Amino acid sequence: MKDTRVKLVLASSSPRRLALLEQANLPPDILCPADIDETPKKRETARALALRLAKEKAETAAHTPQVTELGGNTFVLAADTVVAVGRRILPKPETLEEAAACLRILSGRSHKVYTGLCLVAPKHNVRSRLVETKVRFKRLSRDDMETYLMSDEWRGKAGAYAIQGRADVFVRMINGSYSNVVGLPLYETVSMLNGAGYPVYFSWLKAGGQ
Repeated sequence: MKDTRVKLVLASSSPRRLALLEQANLPPDILCPADIDETPKKRETARALALRLAKEKAETAAHTPQVTELGGNTFVLAADTVVAVGRRILPKPETLEEAAACLRILSGRSHKVYTGLCLVAPKHNVRSRLVETKVRFKRLSRDDMETYLMSDEWRGKAGAYAIQGRADVFVRMINGSYSNVVGLPLYETVSMLNGAGYPVYFSWLKAGGQ
């Protein structure tokens, strides 16, 4: 018998995004990380980059055999988070030197965190949104930076920090969605899923009845 149940796919390997979906009682059926080139294009803005990468991740995952075999009633959700100071896009560092450079730039300054969201709904109905949050760091001391770098929390994180970890003590001000800075803005994600026909509230009722 053909399986007609609604499925949700998260096109990410991020434990933070998975945890946020689970927090909203919307656990995905499968994870399908999309391996794409995340290099910014020449003169590409942080906003454009976040949206483009989210769309590429969603489209790539939606066309994998792992997802297509789930059937036509499948929703594929992808996100990409970019940190920028002015027009300067900060990397997701893989080396200590890159991470230290990011922290020096963020120290005592405001920056913006952009998350692009893309949802590929049944019948290839594609929706996307961009969410922006403004964050200001305190001025970081040498001890702040050295101890944070030793924690290894910075590795692979946009702008070299995870707000849900030790870096939360660096934040003087945040204007906008906190979950956006973690990596998945929940209000916008749930609104987009609901608007596309995903049974958000049924999932909540089902979870509440367990």
